Amino acid sequence: MGHTFAEKVLACKAGLEEVVPGQIVVVHPDKLLTHDNTAAISKKFRQIGVERMADPGISIIVLDHVVPAANETYATNHRIIREFVAEQGVEAFYDIGEGICHQVLPEKGHTWPGALIVGSDSHTTTHGAFGAFAAGIGRTEAAAVMATGEIWLRVPESLRIVIRGRLPERVTPKDLILHIIGDLGADGANYCSVEFAGEAVQEMSIAGRMVLTNMAAEMGAKNGMVEPDEKTRAWLAGRVGHDYEEVHPDPDATYRQVIEYDVSDLVPQVAKPHTVDNVAPVTEVAGTVINQALIGTCTNGRLEDLEAAAGILRGRHIAPGVRLLVLPASREVLLAAVERGIVADLVAAGATLLNPGCGPCLGAHQGCMAPGEVTISTANRNFKGRMGSKEAFIYLASPATVAASALTGMITDPREV
Repeated sequence: MGHTFAEKVLACKAGLEEVVPGQIVVVHPDKLLTHDNTAAISKKFRQIGVERMADPGISIIVLDHVVPAANETYATNHRIIREFVAEQGVEAFYDIGEGICHQVLPEKGHTWPGALIVGSDSHTTTHGAFGAFAAGIGRTEAAAVMATGEIWLRVPESLRIVIRGRLPERVTPKDLILHIIGDLGADGANYCSVEFAGEAVQEMSIAGRMVLTNMAAEMGAKNGMVEPDEKTRAWLAGRVGHDYEEVHPDPDATYRQVIEYDVSDLVPQVAKPHTVDNVAPVTEVAGTVINQALIGTCTNGRLEDLEAAAGILRGRHIAPGVRLLVLPASREVLLAAVERGIVADLVAAGATLLNPGCGPCLGAHQGCMAPGEVTISTANRNFKGRMGSKEAFIYLASPATVAASALTGMITDPREV
């Protein structure tokens, strides 16, 4: 009997011939990701009673959530992390301005097919776009990995989602994953490894695939993945400096469920407040007045996202009373957007350019909303209070929909501008 992707990776990393869903395995991760929460993790690490990391070579630390520091508390937090990095000899440390951890890791060669990555961030699932098993863990678990170099995981059941057809004009992977989450629900893939497959996925860029795996977390997935192919290998060429072995699910693998979608007639989607699975076609919410628009985050802050927005806004200007915030996912993305003139087009259209990082997404500093305000965002979460006031409202959509909405001052179908 064949095995799923998750079963094959976890069996390999546990040194076993095979594993089954529900089985507990002890594994040695290839990489451990932490970010601004590393200061808290380092305190838990010291409480364990060890002085040195078991293997500092697996640790990657990125300052991305509140950068630059918004106040003394955050500044102190960053200082503690820098001191910890120096003390422990962590070489893979990326200070403020380098970008969002989920963009920086693959850019710097820390993500590859067949890798086992754990991270103290729920959207660590993003790295499954490269054929890795990548899962979010808690801070205490991250401290334990630092101390021991290992972690136990329960082998997840697997869900295979097959996407047929071709996405229509100005309908994007973001619209697709919102549609899937709206269909399956926020708990539709709880602790599952979700395999995205089908010709529509094969046609997607790496950036598009990252949208799918990033938001797999929003339906409860432990891991989301796309099988590696020539696009994957080409993207990673020159970044990953070692050999790797790709892992593919067997054709006769057993799944909890296999679900098929045809995207040929899919229309732009919007997640309405205050849950990600509260999804509707953009036509149902068109006309909703907005105060703020956000393009960026670990979901949609890549070059093709900024380019899609610039394609709508070029030569035009955003509506009066609208604040359009744009933040590239990384320094690399920002430089590419500058070189191509995308940044100039967006700024000329009235956008406010923010530094690479998480920025407004977590509501800790940039882009906070006042009571009663409405934001349309390319981020992955729209929970109450996520971007400031608990009395504000967040709608989630694609970069094209967000750009079109910023242009008109109300939620707008991007196919109509």
